[in-house]
Amino acid sequence: MRTVTYSMGMSLDGYVVDPHGDLDWGAPDDDVFSFVTDEIRGVDVHLLGRRLYETMAYWETADQDPSLDDANRTWAALWKALPKVVFSTSLTEVQGNSRLASGGLAEEIEQLRAEGDGEIAIGGPTLAAAAAELGLIDEYRIRISPVLLGGGIPFFPHGERRADLELIDTRTFSSGVIYARYRVTR
Repeated sequence: MRTVTYSMGMSLDGYVVDPHGDLDWGAPDDDVFSFVTDEIRGVDVHLLGRRLYETMAYWETADQDPSLDDANRTWAALWKALPKVVFSTSLTEVQGNSRLASGGLAEEIEQLRAEGDGEIAIGGPTLAAAAAELGLIDEYRIRISPVLLGGGIPFFPHGERRADLELIDTRTFSSGVIYARYRVTR
């Protein structure tokens, strides 16, 4: 059965986006970027909310940018090929290897779990919060950046139901970013 993972970077005080909606504080260095690229190789389908879909839309055509370095070109190729399911009430169409969700989150995940054994990744804190509330997340993969934002959109939204976790992997990067991988033990 497919594992559902939620993997994003967050500030030390727990935010994925700062109070102004910016993500620039969490731009990965080369080591972290390589790690994230390797992580995406294990994903079979990615679920996104509208905001993350729009943010990541750049990567659908990034391979056409002649100034792109090899690492970013590799990421662009992986992202472009990755099947994506977008959850949105305002979008009427999506581009690339994406489709709009035809059902609710639980129904989509149930269908995707039945289709194979690979990973289902959830991106975006709002969509992940909905999945967590329904008890659908199997693993949390967190890249903690050494910065305090003081507010913004939290990685773990308030009101999320309790989840007991087992630490299964950690890694510290030279930039001070700490990766922690937890399995939900239910």
